[in-house]
Amino acid sequence: MPMFLRRIKHALYLRLVKALAGFSPGARHRAFVGSGSSGELCRHILRTGARKILVVTDKPLRQLGVVDKAIAPLLGSNIDITYFDGVLPDPTYDQVAAGVAVAKSSRCDVILAIGGGSAIDAAKIIAASATSDESPRDWVGFGKVKHEVLKLYTIPTTSGTGSEATMGAVISDAETHLKGVISGASLLPLSIALDPDLIAGLPPHITAATGMDALTHGIEAYIGVWERGSRLEDARIGVKLVFEHLAAAFHDGSNLEARAGMSMGAYYAGLAINQVNVGNVHAIAHQLGGKYGIPHGLANALVLPHVLEFCHAEAASRLAELAILVGLGQAGEDQNQLAHRFIQAVRDLRTEVGIPDHSEKLQRDDFDEIAELAIAEGDAYPVPRLLDKASVLAMLGRIAC
Repeated sequence: MPMFLRRIKHALYLRLVKALAGFSPGARHRAFVGSGSSGELCRHILRTGARKILVVTDKPLRQLGVVDKAIAPLLGSNIDITYFDGVLPDPTYDQVAAGVAVAKSSRCDVILAIGGGSAIDAAKIIAASATSDESPRDWVGFGKVKHEVLKLYTIPTTSGTGSEATMGAVISDAETHLKGVISGASLLPLSIALDPDLIAGLPPHITAATGMDALTHGIEAYIGVWERGSRLEDARIGVKLVFEHLAAAFHDGSNLEARAGMSMGAYYAGLAINQVNVGNVHAIAHQLGGKYGIPHGLANALVLPHVLEFCHAEAASRLAELAILVGLGQAGEDQNQLAHRFIQAVRDLRTEVGIPDHSEKLQRDDFDEIAELAIAEGDAYPVPRLLDKASVLAMLGRIAC
């Protein structure tokens, strides 16, 4: 399709999405913040009258004792607790089905997700599937989960995905490796806990990748073309907190101030994308994750500077504002220079936290397919510039060995 027709189609699509968003119901959401906040959340769950809880997590977190630490107040109560710890990175529909079977057999009325974005995303779709006979594959898109879901609470143990603050979940097809995004107001967790005590042991490489994921969310929400809600303010807070705290958290995982800063940064960036969605970085990164198993935060980090260069002209004023926000210049300076300083600062931060600028996993024979899929996904986002095949192929070439 010619670019001018794609632009018209994109504009009409965004207008439709904006109209539909205006009719979507509001959602309750509460955040408990700071050391010990996981205990506060658990006591809140007890006060709601919950009787049977399914804890959705992964095996390493259970083996490390993180889960028991997070739910200590529940362990000392008379509430029934069942575990599903079969979540793996990039959760699949099969993993969701396994979790649903546990939820139904134990007759749970509440789901508590503990973990990174994979556990939280899986928990969202388990909560929806446990009260429906429909296939979650039919829910890919926005607003297709129309029934009541199980009550959902989350305790993130990474600082990056922001899934605790969004109404979306990414689920992969184990056969095609394609990722589908399921989104709707009923998937927003009712309450969450941002507890830095649970994140202190996060390994440096995961701290780096998830932190760059959070940065990507903040930037994409800020430079997008959908003016909605508090997305600009939330995105600015998210970006600033990541620039202030990611390197410190990477170099010293026991630094609770840095961990708390990163938790809040990821949360605010999540709030921002919850209002306006993501952008072209994710459109490409999702394909890299599905095709090669590259962790999502790492894939975002590989692509981010290149996409910012790609849309530099269209997003220069917003990128310049972010440059000033993180101390790279002053108001009144040339915005193109400020924008380039910010992009370089993104590269420098990525390097400081040990993330390379290329990946050996990429295969050039796959580039045409990846580009086509990325373009199709990007057309559904409120991006400042639509992707084109030549540009995507060039970006892929730069991050391949």
